[in-house]
Amino acid sequence: MTSALFIIDVQNDFTEGGALGVEGGAAVAAGITRLLSEHPDRYDVVFASRDWHDDDNDNGGHFHESPDFVDTWPEHCVAGTPGADYHPDFDVREVDVHVRKGMGEPAYSIFQGTTDDGETVREALDRLGVTRIDVAGIATDYCVLASALDAIAAGREVRVLTDLVAGVAPVSSEKALRTLEEAGAQLVGPR
Repeated sequence: MTSALFIIDVQNDFTEGGALGVEGGAAVAAGITRLLSEHPDRYDVVFASRDWHDDDNDNGGHFHESPDFVDTWPEHCVAGTPGADYHPDFDVREVDVHVRKGMGEPAYSIFQGTTDDGETVREALDRLGVTRIDVAGIATDYCVLASALDAIAAGREVRVLTDLVAGVAPVSSEKALRTLEEAGAQLVGPR
């Protein structure tokens, strides 16, 4: 069994002080770094995704001047800006595969992105023989939810590390975790 960790969108714009900062985002960044440093052999491969939006268009209607914060959002994670950078408390040295998503279109799931080598995430998982995926990151109720559901749909065993996720809102985050559990994901608390 080959195991992977998906680290979803631990970026400056999604942590406290960012364009769409969520409470607890910086703690997630630090917690993921701690997990990887204390357990360097836990995963065979580590993936990390980033929103990487175009700066010269509305990214398929994703950006909006009057966002509804459900389907449309203020400008965030524009490619090459500090907001799109990984949070400084997230040490990326243990990341094996970097994924960029949302380039000109809305994208919530890591599966909607491509690796730095141009592979889809599904292609990379298949090539590496990944059968089990742990998921951590931001935001529980959007990109973590979409990524974990797609991993389940791709036939992988999925666990969500509940102490290493942060969401936009408590109610929608709790609903997302229930949805994931009902879909077959295992919710795993502190390790």
